Amino acid sequence: MTGLDHDDIVLRAHGQLVHRASAIFAASAGNRGDAGCTLTASDTAQPAGRGRVVALERNDEPFIERLAGNRLKLGYADGGSEAALAALIACVTKAGDPIAADPESLAVLSLAERLAVSDIPVLINGPTGTGKEVLARFIHSRSARADKPFVAVNCAAVPEAMLEALLFGHQKGAFTGAHNAGEGFFRAADGGTLLLDEIAEMPLALQAKLLRALQEGEVVPLGATRPIKIDVRIVACANRDLPLEVEEGRFRADLFYRLNVFPLSLRPLCERPEDVAPLAFALALRHAPAGAPLPWIANDALNALKAHNWPGNIRELENVMRRALLLSNGDGEIGLRHIHFDRPARLVTTNVAVQSVQPVEVAAPVAEPVAGEALSKVVQLSEARAIMATLEACDGSRVRAAKRLGISERTLRYRLARFREAGQMIAGGTA
Repeated sequence: MTGLDHDDIVLRAHGQLVHRASAIFAASAGNRGDAGCTLTASDTAQPAGRGRVVALERNDEPFIERLAGNRLKLGYADGGSEAALAALIACVTKAGDPIAADPESLAVLSLAERLAVSDIPVLINGPTGTGKEVLARFIHSRSARADKPFVAVNCAAVPEAMLEALLFGHQKGAFTGAHNAGEGFFRAADGGTLLLDEIAEMPLALQAKLLRALQEGEVVPLGATRPIKIDVRIVACANRDLPLEVEEGRFRADLFYRLNVFPLSLRPLCERPEDVAPLAFALALRHAPAGAPLPWIANDALNALKAHNWPGNIRELENVMRRALLLSNGDGEIGLRHIHFDRPARLVTTNVAVQSVQPVEVAAPVAEPVAGEALSKVVQLSEARAIMATLEACDGSRVRAAKRLGISERTLRYRLARFREAGQMIAGGTA
């Protein structure tokens, strides 16, 4: 995460939201003083210089808008709302940095930043898709090695016969097909950081050679007789229980203790629900098409996201947000009807009320897909029928219908106009 810079004008106008965001960043980053983002009141002069700028504005209709350069405008109605804080965290966090609001996640980031200033090996544990590589890159970027290479190797993705040569390098003619010498990942990362992902998949014989490289700070390429000195910081990731792997003889105990100097652990996403909303906003901003309005995630959609059990963790959340962007068709808001999970949702124990994640019940049937019919057309027809039924149930009141649908009145008016342009007969309703 990054630092925040703001002046008294911003505090007077947006104190509640700014104080909440500042507390989040202070919990993870301490008082580093490296302001990577400037907050400004939208009616004040925009500060000059490098870095990101987020202009804050109070508005009944929340929004996120791109401005010229590396700048965003964030409009919000309630400085105490979860959505406003999540959107601000997403806007101000540097691209590629971890995003967190859950207290335990913030504690992990704080530890990671303290570890970054040292050269000790780091072992990051956690299920697949929880952001282990993102955390490893964060450690590298905050270290004295930040201007040196960061090399990531997935030990499970490289054939066992090739892994040794790719890690430690080889000389010309060391094996069949070695027409040229190769430096290997260790030497490629010299001076920087080498990430060994899924290290539990490394063969036992290769683990012994890795242990020597860690202890002696040198590697012996295949076909060579003399070691080559290296200066590499090792970060290892595992999604298995390494102590159990050691106990069952699949992982060397001496290598485990060499790597396990300071372990970090990332929990499954379902166990840190406060991270879901900021991550959802950040992923929506990342994948929003260029030139399209930046999306705002409605409360009903956020409730559904927090209630899901996320078996695929952040990778699954990214799928859901990319799908929602497609289904929302660039109208500037992502609602509950745009949220479709990779598998059926199962509620987990949170403080989210069950009824808050249920879609509006309408009498109108959902359109059945017709062979060859575009997905966007099917979605538009389903939306039109749901809106018609809800307007009828609310006696034509747009205000009541918008509340029941979980969208803003402005969004409802926009969709009614869009449906009319498409030739669909929908009553405009009353205020």
